[in-house]
Amino acid sequence: MRCVSAGAVLCLLAGCMPGGGTDTESGGGPGREPVTIAFHTFGSEEQQAWGRVISSFEARHPDIRVKLVNLSENGDTQEYAKRLDLAAASGEEMDVLMFSEPAMYAQRVALGMAAPLDEYIRREGYRVSEEYKVDTQLGGKVYALPGKFNPWYVLLNKDHLDETGLKVPTDWTWDEFMDYAGKLTRPGAGGRYGTYLHGPRGDGWAEFTRLAMANQPENPDYLRADGTSNLDSPLFRRSIEIRYRMEKLDRSATPYIDAIARKLHYRTEFFSGAASMIVIGSWMNPEIGGTEAFPLKFHVAAAPYPRNQASDPGGYTIVTTDFMAVAAASKHKEQAYRFIRYYTTEGMLEQGKYIPSWTGVDSGTLERIIERTAAGSRSPELVDTASLKAVLAEAKAPKLVTPAPFQADVYRVVNEEFEKLMLDQISLDAMISNARIRTQKMIDTNRK
Repeated sequence: MRCVSAGAVLCLLAGCMPGGGTDTESGGGPGREPVTIAFHTFGSEEQQAWGRVISSFEARHPDIRVKLVNLSENGDTQEYAKRLDLAAASGEEMDVLMFSEPAMYAQRVALGMAAPLDEYIRREGYRVSEEYKVDTQLGGKVYALPGKFNPWYVLLNKDHLDETGLKVPTDWTWDEFMDYAGKLTRPGAGGRYGTYLHGPRGDGWAEFTRLAMANQPENPDYLRADGTSNLDSPLFRRSIEIRYRMEKLDRSATPYIDAIARKLHYRTEFFSGAASMIVIGSWMNPEIGGTEAFPLKFHVAAAPYPRNQASDPGGYTIVTTDFMAVAAASKHKEQAYRFIRYYTTEGMLEQGKYIPSWTGVDSGTLERIIERTAAGSRSPELVDTASLKAVLAEAKAPKLVTPAPFQADVYRVVNEEFEKLMLDQISLDAMISNARIRTQKMIDTNRK
């Protein structure tokens, strides 16, 4: 880990790097009004502490004002994506854009929504692959800097575990996860499911149809690094079998049809006690002890993302980040870059909610971030922080596969076939075959 001094970073962020660029206004000169940049994002103040981030940035950059444009207060990334596209299509002024996952990032870059950042990065003299834990290059260019480093884990209702005589797992497999789900399920009115799995939804939440693929050191997604289909992997079939078994055979997971028809949400299902376990990203850390909207009334613990076999390498999990981009149409690209550079480094420490992708943070600081984040929730005394720290300390990201511009379409295709399976319209074999055929056609079309 390469630690960068706060002073050096703040110097760069304050404008010590060479000036210039293509912007027509730099702001901050004698007699000039501060430049205002529009920041399009999502998430409530309780979740994201945007007010704290923006005020700290503006204190360091009096020549820049940040206008928060929150397109989804409840943090619904699909709602955000739709509203962002509508805003872009209508010609709304945009400067800073936040993309919630790789497919969304790649797709919007392909549409020309984000500006390349390579010139700004070259001036500062760093490499994204060294400065951050996530490499955001697409086609040899950088269009975004990574924000959060969000490993996925399993959150557990510890009261349900104690009642059932189960321990908090420190290392487990998907078979053991399914065994836990079965034992935790209580059928009937007023009962509960052992687990709730939130996706897939539309072209999003595809993580839930590749559960057994995502814990591999390489090629954890539907497309391999060389651009070929990864749906012939036995782990893709295994992922679908896990879902099918829990929902259709064991009846230990909330049925997909219920989740879609009733528009269920993982926060509601977990915090209400309707499900004993959820597989989710660690963006939940600030909410792990409950919030005003979702109060915690039981003890909660964290377990690592399950392996496929006990002999598999441990720690590998889905890791998500926010892709912080400068809008291609921005008239204030220099100022927008300064904001995303600040946010993805010192700003995330000021925010105090999440683990940064920035490598200039030592292990002691990371541990303090976790403690402070949990302590900031509504009922921190109900959180098993030891299990949370242990899980996050061991989490590792698989090698990033650069997303294809049509990645979201691949997710949509797989999700459509999965829905047919769960609605009993096709067999599991047909679902696998259809997804492979449709994905291959998409790959072939985009190669022409």
